[in-house]
Amino acid sequence: MSGAVASIGPYEPRGMWRWLETIAAWLLAILWVLPLAYAIWTAFHPPEFSARFTLFAPLTLDNFARAWEAAPFARYFFNTFMLVTLILACQLVLCTLAAYAFARYDFPGSNFAFALVLAQLMIMPDVLIVENYKTMSKLGILDSIPAIALPYVASAFGIFLLRQTFKSVPKELDDAARVEGAGALQTLLKVYVPLAKPIYLAYGLVSVSYHWNNFLWPLIVTNSVESRPLTVGLQVFSSTDQGIDWSIICAATLMTSGPLLIGFLLFQRQFVQSFMRAGIR
Repeated sequence: MSGAVASIGPYEPRGMWRWLETIAAWLLAILWVLPLAYAIWTAFHPPEFSARFTLFAPLTLDNFARAWEAAPFARYFFNTFMLVTLILACQLVLCTLAAYAFARYDFPGSNFAFALVLAQLMIMPDVLIVENYKTMSKLGILDSIPAIALPYVASAFGIFLLRQTFKSVPKELDDAARVEGAGALQTLLKVYVPLAKPIYLAYGLVSVSYHWNNFLWPLIVTNSVESRPLTVGLQVFSSTDQGIDWSIICAATLMTSGPLLIGFLLFQRQFVQSFMRAGIR
């Protein structure tokens, strides 16, 4: 009996650490959810209940109606949808072609070129704002959706992620497709792209969420309602001339972030599994 107890002893600290990790994870989750819970509570209750919690406080949708009327949200939603769609479409095409070239072709300077792509991951986009603005001005496309999208149409992260995925595809499938008479583009579209669908889904969610929430660059490059996305349009609620109504702000925030939350809840399993499968190979 004493031997059995002695053999169990060393595992007790491991169990204790697991309990501590679980508690810490729950605390972090609660801290992360608290702002969202406050926004939901404030958006669905009258302004007088924004700073106090009453279990039987009346529910209302007036905050959403007032927020919708305070800004042209229909136009902002359209602009944001066009923006993220344009960026994602260009990224999928360019990243797929570049990743396929890096994964399956051995050309002079390929390693150096891929190192330059990886170097982009270490450069913050904000550093290039001035140069990007000068470029958009020379092209004559300031205050437009293409001006917001152009600096992001090629993604180093997307190229890296798809390259690692394409390198994991057995070379025999590539050879079999070529034996059947398929060209390089046909092989890419019929062999590599179908096998990487989960990765495309995960990357699409990351790209859409990032550019849906991007604020600084769209704020600098746009000046009119016709081209402003949602994040820039929300600044209309930051005016303090008549005080800040947190109920309207929270309602507007939920309207803008709602599509992303719904999309993540629908595809969360595929999102997590895709990145687990991708890995660094």
